[in-house]
Amino acid sequence: MMIKTKITDLLDAHNITYRLLPHTEPVFTVEAAAAQRGVVKEEMVKSILLKDRAGKYAMACVPGPAKLDPQAVRAALGDEWKRMSFATAEEISAITGYVQGAVAPLGLPANVPVVMDEFFSTVRQCNISTGDPMAGLELAVQDLVRLTGARLARITI
Repeated sequence: MMIKTKITDLLDAHNITYRLLPHTEPVFTVEAAAAQRGVVKEEMVKSILLKDRAGKYAMACVPGPAKLDPQAVRAALGDEWKRMSFATAEEISAITGYVQGAVAPLGLPANVPVVMDEFFSTVRQCNISTGDPMAGLELAVQDLVRLTGARLARITI
């Protein structure tokens, strides 16, 4: 199965090694994606778009089974960020270009910072969406952090 998305194009352009993990059916949850890919949920990157009161967006990345603490994301971003809430499905599509459930932390607008939970510094590889509900991919955490310019912080409850 050949899947090409703006995510795979970006990784290819940066000569990043990754392993494509095709699905037999579209997936929109961590549990379904982990089962389809044959990977552990903890290595799944759940990418969650947040919006602050001033209308600025940020991407938070937590391990698959974890719960996000939006206040911790705000704290990691700094004082200029105000109370954060979850973006709507329409905002997710408009800002990221992905459908809810197939969001990846790559290929985002330059003004959308990425904050990854510090858990990812303890594992070598992780899984992200390709932006297509029919496949995910596995890559080295260090490559994902470098490419996204992510800040690492404790952002889970």
